[in-house]
Amino acid sequence: MTVVTASIEIDAPPERVYDTMLDPDCLPEWVTIHRRVNRADDGRPHEGYEMEQTLCLRGANFKVRWTLTEAERPEGATWEGRGPAHSYARTAYKLTPVDGGRTRFDYENEFKAPGGMLGAAASRVLVGGVPQREANRSLERLKALLEKPSS
Repeated sequence: MTVVTASIEIDAPPERVYDTMLDPDCLPEWVTIHRRVNRADDGRPHEGYEMEQTLCLRGANFKVRWTLTEAERPEGATWEGRGPAHSYARTAYKLTPVDGGRTRFDYENEFKAPGGMLGAAASRVLVGGVPQREANRSLERLKALLEKPSS
């Protein structure tokens, strides 16, 4: 199991961060490896909400079928997903209010590659530090999105 964590402070209240991070229409604006939402349930995301997303790592597109397993507005949310060859991912977002209407965003992603220990070793070689870099870049993009002046 590969685990990636990242944190950032955003000058926006937790409710606004929560609504933006879970909005499928906002994913292209902040998730660097996002390519498209292929299918998503109707309405606002809630526990049990499902979405199929195309992601891209190292030039390879792949689909993940996500289920929102925890949704506690505005404290956080957890997605669990299934990808190619029975791979598994869990992405958790934790939001903590900070003085002055700011939010600390803690991100954690667990990924289990297919193929047992051999698959995990191959995944580390092929993917390397890309997930960590992309997690940091995504949080920076979310911060920029939420802190940009309204027009």
